[in-house]
Amino acid sequence: MANTGTRQSVSLRKELSLLELTIIGLVGAVGTGILFSAPQMMVMSGPAVILGWILGGIFYFFISLTYMEMGTLYPEAGGPARYAYYTHGPLTNLLNAWASMVWYLFIPPAEAIAVVYGINYFTHNLLTPSGVPTWLGAGVAAALILLMVPFNYFGVKAFGVTTTGIGIVKLILYLIIPVGLMIAVFMPQNFAGLPGGFMPYGAAAMFASIPLAMFAFGGTRVIPDYAEEMRNPQRDLPLAVLLVVIGQTLIYILFAVAYVASINWSVFGVKPGDWADLTMITSAYNPVIFMAGKYGITYLLAVATIVGILGPFVVGYIYLGAGSRVLFSMYRSKYVGAKVGEIHEKYAIPYWALIIFGLAGLVLALLSPIPTVYTIIEEAVVAGYLGFSVVPVSLVVSRRQGLSGIYKVPAPAVIGALAFIFATWIIYWSGWPATPYGVLLVFILSIIFGVIYKVKAGLKNAIWYIVYMLVMVLMTYIGQTAGGPVPILKFPWDMVTVTILAIVFYVWGIYSGLPKPYETPPVKS
Repeated sequence: MANTGTRQSVSLRKELSLLELTIIGLVGAVGTGILFSAPQMMVMSGPAVILGWILGGIFYFFISLTYMEMGTLYPEAGGPARYAYYTHGPLTNLLNAWASMVWYLFIPPAEAIAVVYGINYFTHNLLTPSGVPTWLGAGVAAALILLMVPFNYFGVKAFGVTTTGIGIVKLILYLIIPVGLMIAVFMPQNFAGLPGGFMPYGAAAMFASIPLAMFAFGGTRVIPDYAEEMRNPQRDLPLAVLLVVIGQTLIYILFAVAYVASINWSVFGVKPGDWADLTMITSAYNPVIFMAGKYGITYLLAVATIVGILGPFVVGYIYLGAGSRVLFSMYRSKYVGAKVGEIHEKYAIPYWALIIFGLAGLVLALLSPIPTVYTIIEEAVVAGYLGFSVVPVSLVVSRRQGLSGIYKVPAPAVIGALAFIFATWIIYWSGWPATPYGVLLVFILSIIFGVIYKVKAGLKNAIWYIVYMLVMVLMTYIGQTAGGPVPILKFPWDMVTVTILAIVFYVWGIYSGLPKPYETPPVKS
């Protein structure tokens, strides 16, 4: 029976262990990003894709450090969508929460569509020639969203146990792919011995490819969303985040090396060194399934087929669950109705938040055959980094308020600055039209729900964040690395400008913070 009263008689249960958190983070990260992003990055930057993943791991490491402290300071469900509430007030947090929500909202349908890509290798009727889902493909994606809901509905303990079991199998299968590819085909000259060398299209192309990698690093973001449901968040949250960042970075580098080394140019009919002509790998098929089939490796094709379907599905249902916690946190911030905050009496989950979130994903999946909607699903995940960028600022403001978590980031002002700069780079590299799509969605949703729920406190504390997002849109419009329509600011001066702007907004954001938390948190640290 579900609790329908306004006063909760039940609360979220503390049932997730360190092992479960680590597996959830790893398998929540290792999915579509490595299957689709790594080959696309290789087409864009050649062997420099390996350096792109290394840099992505370094950037995300610094961003994750800020989550390690803030997660132990405010161990709440959907906590990252609440940190700014305490440091800058309701309006800044409204924008930040919707930035996080857009990130989460679009990932389950994106992963469901990734599964459709895998199935389409055999059916050939779920995608158009341009790679957009057909209406039948959209129906399959919507059905997959429905299948994701039960994995989250029957309590966080069942979710943790199930995901750990499936996740370990998934990780083993994933690791078979790069090892199998390199056993079948290994061409060391591909790394630097072909025309153009290691970085055939220059540093700007390599930097422009990194946002594709960052989509795959989101696994650590889900860990603090479950902080309120951890057995020991003060110990397990920082350790799980650290293990996931290191683990996923090593897996991604292995995949990048395998993709580069396993390109047999004659099989694909491409001149050696013409990485940009390998687009057939990234077209209408799952790249891993396509390569395994092209090389005629039967066992690898079977593994790749399972991976291409199971991998994205698991990522999708993990984000569906974590996203429901973000929506639940928005209820606590009074941005959505009280129904969203209801907790199931038997299963102790925010069940209405899960149902609403699942329905939203289903609708997006059904609308995916509309090219504009499909593009938004692909592009709007940049909104997540608009949300990530606030956390380093909140970290330093919390220290100025005299607060810190059990885990304390060393040199918080410096680490925070690096994390903010890296998040800003990723937003900028996401380019045009991804950044405008993300910012526009955040503004529209924040305005609508801000008006409905009368959110107006903390306007002066939010000005820096509003201007920051608008400036990032402008920079993607005029910057060369961002691929803007009017690239008057050339590389590397566009990167210099973006970095200087990041420092300015970082300082402005810190001095826009509140002298003490806006309110007492519902969960003690």
